[in-house]
Formats: sequence, structure tokens, C-alpha cells
Amino acid sequence: MRGKPSDLAFDATLRQAAPHQIRRARKDVALAIESQDLRQKVRMRRAANLILFVVDASWSMAAAERMIATKGAIMSLLIDAYQKRDRVGLVVFQKEEARVVLPPTSSVDLAEGALKEIPVGGKTPLSAGLLLAHQVLIRERIKDREVMPLMIIVTDGAGNVSMSEMPPQEEALRVATMIKKADLRTVVINTEHEAFDRGLAQELADNLGGPCYTLKQLRAEELYARVREEMRGFGGVARANE
Repeated sequence: MRGKPSDLAFDATLRQAAPHQIRRARKDVALAIESQDLRQKVRMRRAANLILFVVDASWSMAAAERMIATKGAIMSLLIDAYQKRDRVGLVVFQKEEARVVLPPTSSVDLAEGALKEIPVGGKTPLSAGLLLAHQVLIRERIKDREVMPLMIIVTDGAGNVSMSEMPPQEEALRVATMIKKADLRTVVINTEHEAFDRGLAQELADNLGGPCYTLKQLRAEELYARVREEMRGFGGVARANE
């Protein structure tokens, strides 16, 4: 260990010194400790999870279903986050734009107010939703380097509105690759009906570098369970005072 320890770990230091006592001159001390025995405390604490839902609110038969399931999952996660540092947020995309409906929060009351009425309908600006989600998570990671972001994208993977002259689907995949390069963990929840699945959600997930799941039923309990499973795979322990 370089330099003097700022926070001495007594137990670890004694364990390190114990095997060498036979060879050391102890004189008037019960245990002879030398500088190379000194050990620094390494404190472990729980890192904060940040779950950002990115939801397609464009018009389709399943639009209302998506929002109901997402709202329920958000509220369940926030109840779990009570007395923890976890936060949950929501980005929706519809018509010509994406917007942050719920900034990352651990407040159940704030979420209840923000999630009361979320309009659905219009076109599908998928790339705008992904880009806004990327911006939100990068900003949060700059504020707290130990935050553990997880992006949950609820979509069929089909975009039909671009932010540029690029074709919508190509643009969305380009943004997805940027998210992957930023080392942001993602999960795609495929909302396309199995009989009509064109593979667009899977293609999006491949470019994001994360898994793609099709839930048996897009309900709050199913979505919540999937997110909790992904969070367990995170670890969630940060080191301090190394």
C-alpha cells in the first residue's frame, strides 16, 4: 500500500501481521506490526439504480395498454425505492417529438401527478425518443458517476419520423449504436404481436447491445418483474475509500 492509510482497517492489519510474529522482535509489545502490514479500509455502499422508461405513445391498438403497464411498473418500482437511492423516470415519444414526462425521481407523489394523463396517438419518432433518453442518462451520470442507469424501451421498433434527412429506421439504429457506445445498459420490450413481428424490435436491441423480450402479457406486473430481474443482474455495490 502506498503512503499512510487514512482510515486504518485494524482487523485486516492484525491478520496480515500475525503470521510473521515468530520472526519479529516483539520486546514489550504483544504483536509487532510493521508498515507493510498496514491495511486501508474499503467501504462498500449500495450504488443507486436509475431506471428510465422510454415508451412509444404513438397511435396503435396497444398504445393505451403500453402506458397503463408502464405507469403501473413505475409506481411499483418507486414503492420499492422507498428508503433507497433508486430513481425512476419516463420519456415518451409520439407525433413529432419526444418529451420527459417524469424526470428521474424517487418521489411517489411526484410520479402520481406526472403520470395522471399522458396523451397517446400520432406518428412514431423513435429516434427522437432514443436520443432524448440518451441525453437524460448521460446528464445523470455526469452528476453522479456511481449511478447505474438502465434504459427500458417499450416499442415495436418501428419509427416513421426522422429528426434529419435520414430514413426514420436508419436514423433510429444510428442513435441506438451511439447509446451502445456510451455504455448505457438497455432492454427492449417488444410490443409487436407475435403473428406480425417484423423483427424490428430485435434489430433495435442488437444495435443497442441489449436483450429484447416479448412478454406473454404486457401488464404492469410482467413489466415490473422483468425490470427487477434486470436490476438483479446489475450488482449494485459501489466501493469507496479505496
